[in-house]
Amino acid sequence: MKILLFGKNGQVGWELQRALAPLGEVVALDRQGKGRFSGDLLRLDLLVATIRAVRPDVIVNAAAHTAVDDAEGEAELSRQINVRAPAVMAREAAALGALLVHYSTDYVFDGSGDRPWREDDPTGPLSIYGLTKLEGEQEIHAAACRHLIIRTSWVYAVRGENFVRTILRLAREREHLKIITDQIGAPTGAELIADSTAHSIRALQERPELSGVYHLAAAGETSWHGYASFVIENARARGEPLTVAPGRIEPIAAAAAPARASRPLNSRLDTGRFRRTFGLVMPDWRFGVARMLDEILSG
Repeated sequence: MKILLFGKNGQVGWELQRALAPLGEVVALDRQGKGRFSGDLLRLDLLVATIRAVRPDVIVNAAAHTAVDDAEGEAELSRQINVRAPAVMAREAAALGALLVHYSTDYVFDGSGDRPWREDDPTGPLSIYGLTKLEGEQEIHAAACRHLIIRTSWVYAVRGENFVRTILRLAREREHLKIITDQIGAPTGAELIADSTAHSIRALQERPELSGVYHLAAAGETSWHGYASFVIENARARGEPLTVAPGRIEPIAAAAAPARASRPLNSRLDTGRFRRTFGLVMPDWRFGVARMLDEILSG
């Protein structure tokens, strides 16, 4: 099996290089490309040429414009990366008979209610980021290629900046923190996403009728406040010197911390379809976050 991976240096892309390796030959690209191959999603002509030259059995698109607030002022750039580039990949995948794996987000929903979102629930994005990710999904459906669209949420990884590193830094610098408590979801590790993707690709190669949209997230739920409290309590238990005092992590409403882009309050995702189809169990979100803390604090 030959796999063409775009976005190799992102959080999920980095883990995918490891997770996909046992499946076959992986051509992993970032924006700079590799030799005559290009991973620059702003150059659709080069994107087409690369796909046709590699002739992959599977295209995995882990690249995206994910800066949610910046996207409000960069709609054209967001649409290029999140809509037009996946559309090209989907058309080329259809022509080759290849499988396209693409990542989407809970931001395609409006965040209302308090039950986990299912794959067939009505969408209603609140931001340019969410809208362009939804339009990207629609382009893939229109191309009628074999596809695996994975919607996930609250992605983190040891590599690069993330919420945990930010909270640890602030907890070392400040005595009092204010953290949003009415946005609910499940922190989901890039490692979990990558390993689950590799398992799913193998299943889809044997049973192409499993193609479609799936929700993938860690089990359980929490708020950003609960997430931050878990991180700080675990760091303190490990002997990490922190300035923030116990009980001084103040819960606040999202409305009290306005941002350029609106975020959904309900980011819960129902992963039942994914678990039943691919025979996987999603670990509780605390498991992955605790493991990441071990790596960060021992590094």
